[in-house]
Amino acid sequence: MKRRHVPWVLFSAMAGLAGSARSEAPPSYSPHAGKTPIPRNVYFGDTHLHTSNSFDAGFANDTVGPEEAFRFARGEEVTATNGMRIRLGRRLDFMALTDHAEYLGLTPALRRSDPGLLSTEYGRKWHDLLKSGYDGAFQAAMEAIGTVQARDEKLENEAFKREVWDETTTIADRYDQPGAFTAFIGFEWTSELTSRNLHRVVIFKEGAEHARQVLPFSAFDSVDPEDLWTYMESYEKATGGNVLAIPHNGNLSNGLMFAVETMSGKPFDRTYAERRMRFEPLYEATQIKGDGETHPYLSPTDEFADYERWDAANLTGSLPKTKDMLQYEYVRSALKLGLQLESQLGVNPFKFGLVSGTDAHTGLTAVEENNFWGKHSGVEPNPKRFEDVVIKSPVDPKLDWLGWKQVSGGYAAVWAVENTRAALFEAMERKETYSTTGDRMLVRVFGGWDFRADEIERPDFAEQGYARGVPMGGDLKSAPAGKVPTFLVRALRDPDGANLDRVQIVKGWLDAKGEAHEMVADVAWSDGRKPSANGKLPPVGNTVDVANATWTNTIGDAALAGFWRDPDFDPKERSFYYARVISIPKPRWTAYDAKFFEVEMPTEVPMLTTERAYTSPIWYTPGN
Repeated sequence: MKRRHVPWVLFSAMAGLAGSARSEAPPSYSPHAGKTPIPRNVYFGDTHLHTSNSFDAGFANDTVGPEEAFRFARGEEVTATNGMRIRLGRRLDFMALTDHAEYLGLTPALRRSDPGLLSTEYGRKWHDLLKSGYDGAFQAAMEAIGTVQARDEKLENEAFKREVWDETTTIADRYDQPGAFTAFIGFEWTSELTSRNLHRVVIFKEGAEHARQVLPFSAFDSVDPEDLWTYMESYEKATGGNVLAIPHNGNLSNGLMFAVETMSGKPFDRTYAERRMRFEPLYEATQIKGDGETHPYLSPTDEFADYERWDAANLTGSLPKTKDMLQYEYVRSALKLGLQLESQLGVNPFKFGLVSGTDAHTGLTAVEENNFWGKHSGVEPNPKRFEDVVIKSPVDPKLDWLGWKQVSGGYAAVWAVENTRAALFEAMERKETYSTTGDRMLVRVFGGWDFRADEIERPDFAEQGYARGVPMGGDLKSAPAGKVPTFLVRALRDPDGANLDRVQIVKGWLDAKGEAHEMVADVAWSDGRKPSANGKLPPVGNTVDVANATWTNTIGDAALAGFWRDPDFDPKERSFYYARVISIPKPRWTAYDAKFFEVEMPTEVPMLTTERAYTSPIWYTPGN
């Protein structure tokens, strides 16, 4: 049969006439048209970075300032303080510049011999030490840290801080490229009592036009988190902007980070709990100064609890730690405390999602195991950095933090509809985030009441997850009669990283007596392993060649997907659930150092790591 040819011009005209005759558009063939976009992309970045503008970093770092930090994060090659050229293997999607609010911009000003600073006692002393070489600069930095609670109006004055803040916010705006790279404006509030870490990074949603209407709030203004929240509240009311704070390193707070009373010693009340969760929706679960998910003392049956621990003392090593402090320092125990407090107050003050940051003071977000630049510029790559002192204890050398203890991590992962300040910030507010120790694993989890095991491979996995359940950071409503929580989890390895060992669900709950419990369930694992009679999986194995700092992905799986139904659910019990993904072993940064510098590491230095990711929890509240 001969086909009739319709000229394209005629066809277009006919279609136009037909369209004009229709009063309504026909149903669209596109499955996405007319629907609110769902987060389909995960973006990786650093929510915690210091440059030469931070007083404790700038004494050693005279090379990498805010501009170089943004250039590096977006994939450009820069020169580190040790003179080496450095570049990320893959650029980041976003970065928050969070220099310390205390003495902001002090050290660059000392380097240029600012007359105003030289007129002060500390300014002259630190200037001379700084100019005398590395040892002098290190001494000056330690003295500066020790004086943070003693405000010097000549060193810490509004006009000087205004100049530095305006320049910093201008640089951030210049490097912010919506859709390609997000540059957040931020600062760190560095509160600590007897060096017990209570630090928070503060991140602004908007740009310089809003952020310049205030100055960073510092520990000189107050060391009480409630006063920080008042500052944040005032900023939002005055500017119409939004701001959030992310606490970190509870492991160095010696029991203060998640203590169950205010700084003034009063029990929490509902107002306190509401304000804390209003302004602190996230917590930094891992970074260079140690992993903060859990601790072997707190989770003795968890075989993966003993990971990259910094648990000997407070931040400066001046106060040894005792075991009774630990429950107030780690993510999992804090989440359990939050359930108990919610049962008393009606609001959970520890209902936070999870991210990670580097807390690098080099200006470099370099935490790839084979590209790790260290905590500060004194421990950048060199043959002796494994034994160099990162933080020196003033009371006992046994409490020194040695170089090999540094952790090559971590990054924040954010599920958002696009790579912009607004979209990423809103995702962080709703806690649709997860923490990684460095590898850029893709992890997604949904909780609901009627998911089935055969749905884990559905092509519309995400659509079903949002339509019939909640994502990480979400809340399950009061249980329908006869229903129990069900979870769908997917994980994909970093394309340049290690294969996956297993995916787990970590559950915490509150029983009828008000006592908190936890358990860890393997929900997907690699290589067809069979659990033993007690449900424990055999180890995945190890392919690491330490001497050559290599491994092979001949064990483990590139992708894992699992379904889990809570077998012990009680609809009257408050609970939370989060996914933990564990990789197969790979060389730690210390192995790369040993190979590159041809040095032999002491036997106590770990040479392997098992990268991991922790998702924000999903909470269940009876009667919610």
